[in-house]
Amino acid sequence: MTINCNGTLLSLNEPLVMGILNLTPDSFSDGGLFMQQKAALTQVEKMLTEGADIIDIGGYSSRPHAIDISVEEELKRMYEITQTILRTFPQAIVSIDTFRSQVAQKMLDLGVHIINDISGGTLDANMHKVVAKYPVPYILMHIQGTPQTMQNKPFYQNVVEEVRDYFVENVSKAKAAGIKDIIVDPGFGFGKTLEHNYKLFSELAYLKGLGFPMLVGISRKSMIYKLLETTPQDILAETAALHLSALTAGANILRVHEVKPAKRIIKLHQMMH
Repeated sequence: MTINCNGTLLSLNEPLVMGILNLTPDSFSDGGLFMQQKAALTQVEKMLTEGADIIDIGGYSSRPHAIDISVEEELKRMYEITQTILRTFPQAIVSIDTFRSQVAQKMLDLGVHIINDISGGTLDANMHKVVAKYPVPYILMHIQGTPQTMQNKPFYQNVVEEVRDYFVENVSKAKAAGIKDIIVDPGFGFGKTLEHNYKLFSELAYLKGLGFPMLVGISRKSMIYKLLETTPQDILAETAALHLSALTAGANILRVHEVKPAKRIIKLHQMMH
């Protein structure tokens, strides 16, 4: 299977690694580290050298209870740095992590290749319509609530079935709007308790059975470090173990802070299958 990333065809026949670039002062594990252009370019170069297939750039912190910033502030954080990344690394596939159609529009006009929407279109009614105007894939993530409210009291009758139904409904809406290539993301940590996260993770193969390419993002997340009573930076081996499970369940893309170990895990997985 290939997806059209703004004219560049990207194969999903083998698992891909998406490297995270947070241009935010308050992200949960690397806030403020890459907000200056020089630091951002150095980090992108490092991730590409280590084998990142996609660079995912975000200017809005979506950690639980994050401060809600304006569209203008989100663009201010991202626009010039993204423009420079596209110019400096013309071979790179660049994804934009935003749930706002105005931000998506501006970045797509710059020439980015993928839109990664944590709300799957539920927080901005214009998002699907905007993305559909461009030949780019759309990553549709599950969330319950908003970044400000999602961890207040997450509740499901059946988390796996409700996430599945959400995908069916919102993929239908995205396709009806004209989006051709859609990737789903279960949204670990986005409106889910520890138990919800692990129940969902244990049923990844079932969700994959819907027939959509799947992204899994568990890097440095509290579902791992809180369970193990440690820090986001101290769970590299445990994250690798879960990445291997995700690949076995059919994950197509791993969204990570550390690219090199993720690429190595993919290599090991391929030798076993």
